Amino acid sequence: MMTEIAGKIAVVTGAASGIGRATACLLAAKGATLCITDVNKEGLEETAAQIRKAGGTVSTHIVDVASRDAVYAFADDVAAAHGGADIVLNNAGVAQIARVDELAYDDFEWVMNIDFWGMVYGTKAFLPQIQKKGAGHIINVSSIFGLISVPSQAAYNSAKFAIRGFTEALIQEMKGTDIKVSSVHPGGIKTNIVRNARFLQSSTVTEREDAMSGFDQIARTTPEKAAETIVNGIIKNKKRILIGFDARLVDWAQRLFPTRYGFMFRRQAEGSGLNLS
Repeated sequence: MMTEIAGKIAVVTGAASGIGRATACLLAAKGATLCITDVNKEGLEETAAQIRKAGGTVSTHIVDVASRDAVYAFADDVAAAHGGADIVLNNAGVAQIARVDELAYDDFEWVMNIDFWGMVYGTKAFLPQIQKKGAGHIINVSSIFGLISVPSQAAYNSAKFAIRGFTEALIQEMKGTDIKVSSVHPGGIKTNIVRNARFLQSSTVTEREDAMSGFDQIARTTPEKAAETIVNGIIKNKKRILIGFDARLVDWAQRLFPTRYGFMFRRQAEGSGLNLS
């Protein structure tokens, strides 16, 4: 049975820009009522304005997904206003660019608290609402870096692999019910994640600009195209949603060369300017 979107209550975290904004707008265009969150108030209001301009219904909520209390309070607000969520997209995420021997614990925890624990809180806060309704869909955004690991991305890899593991366990636990679960693995998407990433304090302005420029060169998929892929995956109840040719290539390479895939991507990584060498 396919997931129906029209008339549903959809929650999207990290909706102030990028994939979160584009997916929220598309879900609204397909008839869902949106409850969107971010810590970026200005960006979140811009997303809401786009949804309302197109005739959609949306409420905005400033939520730090790294705070369990804040996420559960948000879930209570959704329950009070709408009787609970039907579709939950745990999308909020950040990145940290540093080698393991240079990675500060505070930065590591910053990534894990937002990317991984934010997803856990979002899932566990809204899952009881969906279970009470008897049906729904939870979508957790991992990454191609939840399929393979690369140098300088240990914190991000850790979070995204953990999201994948958590989500795949939940998929099995919900088997035989009408509660669907998906793990999303975007490739290079034209978002602000590298611009908003944390770099080593010792990194130079030039190194940071090179990283941003290099990412822009390899990020070939637009947020709007990513949103189309995610929403189609929701409708078709896909357990794993791969976004972009690069994501499909990485998935294929990891299956064929589970311990040697690095040699295939070294040149592209070096050209990205992200110090993935």
